[in-house]
Amino acid sequence: MMISRLTLLRPHQAGRVALAATMTLAACSTAESSRTPEPMPSTAAPSISATPVPTLEPTATPAPTPRFTNEPDDELAALIPASANDAPVVVAPFDDFALTPGDIGFAYGDIGNRFASLALAYIVQPRLTLYAMRIDGDPVATEDLEPHLATAGRYVGIAGLDAEPWELSEAGGHAVWVRPEDNATAAGTMIYTWSAGEFVFLLIGVDDATNRAIIEQLPGEPAPSPTPVPSESVAPSPSATDG
Repeated sequence: MMISRLTLLRPHQAGRVALAATMTLAACSTAESSRTPEPMPSTAAPSISATPVPTLEPTATPAPTPRFTNEPDDELAALIPASANDAPVVVAPFDDFALTPGDIGFAYGDIGNRFASLALAYIVQPRLTLYAMRIDGDPVATEDLEPHLATAGRYVGIAGLDAEPWELSEAGGHAVWVRPEDNATAAGTMIYTWSAGEFVFLLIGVDDATNRAIIEQLPGEPAPSPTPVPSESVAPSPSATDG
C-alpha cells in the first residue's frame, strides 16, 4: 500500500512550526527582560524659593532753584501802602521792570532760591526803593536773614560787604535788621530787611521817617518787648530815735 506524500510531510511541518513558535517566544522573553524600566513620575511638588524684595532707596527731594520768571502777584502788590509820611508810593506794574525773584534771590542764598514772586515799589522824593518777595515753602523768621545781610546790602549799593554794621532792631513795631549809611551812599541812607513769615522785604531810603512809616504799614514780626530794667530797691531811712 502506497503512503500519501502529503501525509509524510505533515509531521515535519508541525515540528518546524513548533520550533518557530519556540524561538519567537524566546526572543520576546529576552526583549522584555532586557528593557530598562522607566522611572515613575514623582508626585512631590518642586520647591519654590522666595524671590527677595529689593530694598527701595529713598528718592532725594530736589532742592529749590532760582526762579527767573516773575508772574503777576496782585496779592503781594496789594500789601504795599499807597503813601508813607505823606509821600505817594508807586507800585511798578509787573510788566514794567525786568527784575525776577531769582535776581534778588542771589542776595539771600538758600532762602532766595524759594522766592516765588517779586513786587517793586518806590518813592520819588525823598528817594526810597522797596523790594517785596513772596516765599514758597516753610516760613522764614527775621533772624534767619542774618547770614545774608552783607549780600543784601551789596545788592542795593552799599559798598561794605561785612555784616558787622547791621543791627537787629525795631522799626514800625516790627523786628528788623537795619544798617546805616556808608561812604557809598547818600547822607541819611538807611537799609532795612525783615521777614513776615511768607514774605521778605528789603528797603533802602534817604529819609528815615519815611522809611519807618512804610515799614509800619507792611507785615512783619512783632518787635520783642524790651526787658524791664529792675528798679533799685530803696533802703528805708532809719527812723530817728530819741536819746
